[in-house]
Amino acid sequence: MAAEALAADAVASRLARQEEDIRWLWTEVHRLRDEQLNAPDRCQAEGPCLTREVAQLRAENRELRHRLYRLRLCLAEELSHQARRESALRQEAGRTAAGAQPPSSQSQGKDIKKKESGPDSEVKNPPNFVKERLKLFEILKKDHQLLLAIYEKKGNTSNVITIRVADGKTVEGEAWKTTPYQVAAEISQELAESTVIAKVNGELWDLDRPLEGDSTLELLMFEDKEAQAVYWHSSAHILGEALELHYGGLLCCGPPTDCGFYYDMFLEDRAVSSTELPALESACEAIIKEQQPFERLEVRKEALLDLFKYNKFKCRILKEKINTPMTTVYRCGPLVDLCKGPHVRHTGKIKAIKIFKNSSTYWEGNPEMETLQRVYGISFPDDQMMTAWEKLQEEAKTQDHRRIGKEQELFFFHDLSPGSCFFLPRGAFIYNTLMDFIREEYHQRSFMEVLSPNVYSSKLWETSGHWQHCSDNMFTFDIDKDTFALKPMNCPGHCLMFAHRPRSWREMPIRFADFGALHRNEPSGTLSGLTCVRRFQQDDAHIFCTVEQIEEEIKGCLQFFQSVYSTFGFSFQLNLSTRPENFLGEVEIWDEAEKQLQNSLMEFGKPWKMNPGDGAFYGPKIDIKIKDAIGRYHQCATIQLDFQLPVRFNLTYVSVVVSSVAEHRLRTHRLSGHGSRAQPPRHVGSSQTGARTCVPCIGRQTLNHCATREAQKIFS
Repeated sequence: MAAEALAADAVASRLARQEEDIRWLWTEVHRLRDEQLNAPDRCQAEGPCLTREVAQLRAENRELRHRLYRLRLCLAEELSHQARRESALRQEAGRTAAGAQPPSSQSQGKDIKKKESGPDSEVKNPPNFVKERLKLFEILKKDHQLLLAIYEKKGNTSNVITIRVADGKTVEGEAWKTTPYQVAAEISQELAESTVIAKVNGELWDLDRPLEGDSTLELLMFEDKEAQAVYWHSSAHILGEALELHYGGLLCCGPPTDCGFYYDMFLEDRAVSSTELPALESACEAIIKEQQPFERLEVRKEALLDLFKYNKFKCRILKEKINTPMTTVYRCGPLVDLCKGPHVRHTGKIKAIKIFKNSSTYWEGNPEMETLQRVYGISFPDDQMMTAWEKLQEEAKTQDHRRIGKEQELFFFHDLSPGSCFFLPRGAFIYNTLMDFIREEYHQRSFMEVLSPNVYSSKLWETSGHWQHCSDNMFTFDIDKDTFALKPMNCPGHCLMFAHRPRSWREMPIRFADFGALHRNEPSGTLSGLTCVRRFQQDDAHIFCTVEQIEEEIKGCLQFFQSVYSTFGFSFQLNLSTRPENFLGEVEIWDEAEKQLQNSLMEFGKPWKMNPGDGAFYGPKIDIKIKDAIGRYHQCATIQLDFQLPVRFNLTYVSVVVSSVAEHRLRTHRLSGHGSRAQPPRHVGSSQTGARTCVPCIGRQTLNHCATREAQKIFS
């Protein structure tokens, strides 16, 4: 022990010297920087030398900081081992003095049985990695505070900033000190307490995070969608803390959802039981009462790999998902989690919480990876909202389409064909009635029904581009040294049907409709009744038209949706999804396509919202969400413009002026949900090349779950 104490003293002494070196280096760097700013003539003459000197000092500084961090880790680990050894010696001495006997095999069996049963399986003491993680977090936090303190002493630079609040009023603050919460409190303490999260210059921002410069400040309440996501994300951290302390497992990911949150956890030798959910809820409520503050810390990636070395899942995220040298972690209580944030001020902001469901899933949805335990929850800022939510859940149970399908002998599912619906005679009657209804609607609107193959060579999907993006979600097999796949969509097949003979401008528009069966290899963990399946049919249509006909055809699609949905008593929302970051094609073509969709929406005369950046990689789209019997919205129909397929398949038609050299490459696609699964449309486009002009195609899809008011119950 004496030797170990001497070693620890030596490490501590070395740490003190290293910290002094760092302080000196920072002072020297700022001195040289000030000299460079205050002596321009000298900088011009000696600039290259000064730059090399500063660069050398910075390199030495980085090396010293890394050595300091490693030394502190070693010291913390050594002190931890020493404490454990001393504790073990004291326990051994106590047992010897008391003449304690080792536990009998019978009592050991009882202990094991108790551990495997119900809520009593809670980990009584926090896992060792929790204590180690907190020690390392405090070390990193002190380093961060030291750097900030040195930075604040750099000079006489003015720190006064201007903050513009929602009503246009401006207030003054101090950079790196004034927080959004302080600004809100100056306006009204009630406003500050009811605010969930801030938005600074368009970016979500922790209420206690200091402002860094002149800012435009928004204060978001729970009613705001972004604020709800933050609120539920913070609630997920509370659940994560409870899971870690209760089970001692490895936390994976804990995001917010459209209505609540969940956290995934890896357990080596057991699963979460539904009987344990009340205990987890009680643990969450205890965490909430403690009002643990959420602390944000920006840390280098290398340091975080050490911080989370006990958790292979966090390390995977750092190595595979984090592409920046620095990223953030958040702490609440004993939990330190890899997280971008932001979060509410403290856990006490969560006023009502409910842990209501658990399931199993795979890491990143891959069946070949580890099995994870997923626990779901919901939270609200007051008890009344929680009561209303619970009533809604009870109503949803009575109208669950899976229960109705079984009770009325409409359909069922079987493990021997996962994700594929078995329609019984009554269900088949409703299904065929719906198909006849949609077929008549097609006929009235001059659509031509076609039948296309179920199996295609992979070469078709390579031409269309789907193989590069969707091959993992296709059912594939080999025949005669060639790879084939069950079709997951009809678009490429309809392109072949359009291109099988020369086309004239007199035929435009050509409207193909298809009720063919489609197959998509959805992850088993996502399968859910009729809302997420592997085998489905839909009233899938593609309209090939000239560029001049696009707006009129899109308007016809919107009117088609309105006619069908009003028949079933559905209300719907419209959203225009625009160019994403990974778009294909030219910006000018995208802008023109988005303008055409906007014009069609304006003429349609119904309210719609912009959804920036959520378009498909091949074109913008209009997304239609319908409302079910208990007020939930579901993505169903879509109208998309695809300007890639006409180019890939060289779709052309003979134009009026044979000598024309105008070139248009745009294809319109319209789809509306039909069948056992409402799927969004895929492609639309047209193009013209000289005397040959490529035809746009519009795809359409409408709901095919129900033909009467009972349809809402089946769909919910």
